[in-house]
Amino acid sequence: MQIIIAVAVLSTIAFFAGILLSYASEKFQIETDEKTEEILKYLPGVNCGACGYPGCQGFAQALSSNEASPDSCTVISAKNLTKLKTFLGLETADNSKSQKRLGALIKCNGSDSEEHMKFTYEGIKDCQAAVLLQNGPWKCPHRCVGMGSCVAACPFGALSMGEKHIPVLDESKCVGCAACVPACPKNLIKMVDIDRRVHVLCNSTDTAKEVREHCKVGCIGCKLCEKVCPTGAITVTDNLAKIDYSKCTDCGLCAEKCPTKAIFVEPEQPNTESVKETQPTENKADKK
Repeated sequence: MQIIIAVAVLSTIAFFAGILLSYASEKFQIETDEKTEEILKYLPGVNCGACGYPGCQGFAQALSSNEASPDSCTVISAKNLTKLKTFLGLETADNSKSQKRLGALIKCNGSDSEEHMKFTYEGIKDCQAAVLLQNGPWKCPHRCVGMGSCVAACPFGALSMGEKHIPVLDESKCVGCAACVPACPKNLIKMVDIDRRVHVLCNSTDTAKEVREHCKVGCIGCKLCEKVCPTGAITVTDNLAKIDYSKCTDCGLCAEKCPTKAIFVEPEQPNTESVKETQPTENKADKK
């Protein structure tokens, strides 16, 4: 009898709670105009925030009130961008050419030798947590922590952990949303033109002596790359080589001359023209 009473009470509570929620849903419903709803049809629905607005809904409202530009969305496909601009009455010529394809660059080529580790980390598999303990397990203060926080942050599954505990980018999945950037406590992830092939895979500003003590593949600021570059695209500042992509021709001479191989020529990956049609994957961070 007690069980029946308990079930009846819970059912009654659930019934009235349902009515209350239904009323609240109608009472506090956020009204959206037809223009915003139409704009949402063209947006990818990723809610990555790369446009600077709180999700696609917020971006659509900004577009509806002429407070934002459709080009602010780095995830939208060229096809939908053209349709969206047409709907908004904006110039639509050469969208495929005007949109620079951005991709994540991990500025670390990290050595995974045990001699370059301070200790074996056995805590929470999260980069933000790992750096709280002596700035992470690696001797190099600028090295990728290697716990995969950026991998978990990517909604498209474009990042995976490589053999050296360094994230590897799949260009065919990367849409340039930059969701991975704030996930890195060492600020190693930069958004660059994904079509460029020559990169400096180091972020250390330490002296050559300090770099050699904790890494075999770090930039030592020797300036050999600077001297060999025919266009003056690469310069060494604060012991670190930096590339001016507006001058770089991807000739690769700097990479050939680099004694530590801190400069890397990225091999061509499969054509990524249709990458913007990629759908978001289940975010691993949501499982935690």
